[in-house]
Order: sequence, then C-alpha cells, then structure tokens
Amino acid sequence: MSDVETGGSDKKKKFEKMAGSPFFTLSKPYLEFIGKEKLFGLVYIIMAVVNLIIPFVILYQVIDSGFFRSPAKYIFAFIFTWLVIVFAFWIGFQLWWDRRKKATSSGSSEFIAIMNFSDITQTFGEWLGTLIAIIGACGGLIAFIFLGNDLNYLFGMIGLRFLRFGAAVIIIGPVIGFFILIIFRFFAELLRIFAALADNTKEIATNIKNK
Repeated sequence: MSDVETGGSDKKKKFEKMAGSPFFTLSKPYLEFIGKEKLFGLVYIIMAVVNLIIPFVILYQVIDSGFFRSPAKYIFAFIFTWLVIVFAFWIGFQLWWDRRKKATSSGSSEFIAIMNFSDITQTFGEWLGTLIAIIGACGGLIAFIFLGNDLNYLFGMIGLRFLRFGAAVIIIGPVIGFFILIIFRFFAELLRIFAALADNTKEIATNIKNK
C-alpha cells in the first residue's frame, strides 16, 4: 500500500473520529426528533394545554373590564355561561389529548406529514365545531333565560361576537358547529386521498421498474 493511500486512509479515519465528537453531534437529538412522527404530537399537546388556559383568560378579561359592576342578572348570566365554556373546553382538552396517539402512527403511508396534517385538520374541525355547538346551544340558552335578547352583549364581552344571533343562537350554534365539523373532515379526507394516490402511484412505478 502506498504512502498516499495510507495517508488518505488515516485522514479519513481522523475526520470520521472528529465528526463523531460531541461538538459535531450536538444537534443529533433534535434532528432525530424532527425526523420522527412524534413531532406532530406536540401540536396535540399544545392544543390540549390551550384548552385548559382559554376559560381562565376569558375570566380574567371579563374581570379586568369591570363587568362585575354590572347588574346582578348580567353577573349570574356570565357565571353560568362561563361554566358552560369551561365544560366545552374540557371536552376540547380531552379530544386533543386523546387524538395525540394518532401522531405515533401514520399507517402504511410513506407521506407522514400529509397523513398527520390530515388528522390535525380533522381534529381541529371537530374541536371548533364542538365548542361552537355547546357554547351556542347551552350558553345561549342560559344567557337568554337571564338576559333575553341582551345575550348578544354577553357574547361580545367574552369574545364570541360571531355568535351574536340573539335567541336564535340556541339553534344556529349547533348548526354552525355541525357544518364546521363536516367541512374540515371533508378537507382532511381529501388529503388522505392525495396521500393514497401518491402511495399507489409510487408502488405501480416500482412494480413496473422491477419487471
């Protein structure tokens, strides 16, 4: 073996040894993490935590606005409506927390991002539709009992201005929630179809090449 070949081999070994040092592998855990499906699980965990926080953010904003200096009927209407909001977001928390398990498996599809984004899209639609249905129907009913058509004022105070339909929100809320759920599921299934077509196309191309 020539000196040139020996020297080249030694340099290669030294470089490989240097590349395996902690300085060069510092980001390895992060790079492995973002390359796995568990990365998508963060979305579910974050959304689950957000569901626990939002009701208390609403409560803080209402207190800070001086709302509790209003007449008693407004205060009682808000308290009972807020309890409905807490219940709705608790259901939302359970939905996101349970669905996080989907992030660990994308089935047989090679297109992990598409499949996981499809699941996140569907879950988001189910979450948003459920919240609007529960708050619109139950919260709207409670607010109407206490305030009549002034319930629009209450929904405006808690940041739900898009539900200011008066007493009709008791019916419109669930209807809106239902259509949101259906629409998001439709787009989620379109993404799954796209992934399935891509998988099948690649499989056909591989079979043709092997033949």
